[in-house]
Amino acid sequence: MTESETPSVTEEQVYNTLRKLIDPELGINIVDLGLIYDVQIQGEAVTIRMTLTTRGCPLHGTFTQAVERSLKELPGVDSVTVEVVWEPAWNPDMITPEGKQALAGAGRGAPAW
Repeated sequence: MTESETPSVTEEQVYNTLRKLIDPELGINIVDLGLIYDVQIQGEAVTIRMTLTTRGCPLHGTFTQAVERSLKELPGVDSVTVEVVWEPAWNPDMITPEGKQALAGAGRGAPAW
């Protein structure tokens, strides 16, 4: 990687920013929900590979716009590409232990998984 390609933003900063984006139906962030599959940083360009809980999710455009907008606010990020993928298909096993705790603590009862 050349000096001009050295990321000025870190993967940790990207994930911390994405943790601020909350799924409105489940009330937990999209990282702990398991929707973020991959983060790539190339210089000032960030590419996010993510999924949604269902293909017919009515918030598809809202999520991708929120990811793009929030990451572009980070210093050192010039461009953001959000790639929504369906393989592997999302399932509740992808929720982090923190996400499962948040679901249980939000009055949604103990998760069935």
